[in-house]
Amino acid sequence: MQVQLSQTLKAQIFAQLEATYPHEGGGFLLGSGGDVVEIHDILPVANVFEESERHHRYAMTPQDWMRMEDEADRRGFSIVGYYHSHPDSPAIPSEYDREYALPNFVYIITSVMAGKADHVRVWRLREDRTAFDEGGLQIDPHP
Repeated sequence: MQVQLSQTLKAQIFAQLEATYPHEGGGFLLGSGGDVVEIHDILPVANVFEESERHHRYAMTPQDWMRMEDEADRRGFSIVGYYHSHPDSPAIPSEYDREYALPNFVYIITSVMAGKADHVRVWRLREDRTAFDEGGLQIDPHP
């Protein structure tokens, strides 16, 4: 699996995730594709997990999910995945991530160390839900 992301969208993701530090931040990835997934836009979503757990947990409401699906349809895209931060932790999926992930989604995880986004990696959950496989990330310098 290969994911294509513009430098502009990467910068938007980094800015959002740095602003939510020391809590996890995240949102949806809008795009198209199968083995090669092209990200066309992002939709940030507020973290509604219990305040004391937001430093290592992220949650959204079912209403957020429905609103994001409607917005993706309105823009003519599909929700192809999800992005979120791991504050002061590596950009690798946690067991919690595996338990709540969907096999057909792309997951972009960004490590935010001491408030600065520093490493981004792409993952997809296996169909049998046993583990994630890492994909390639191509950053396009054009918007």
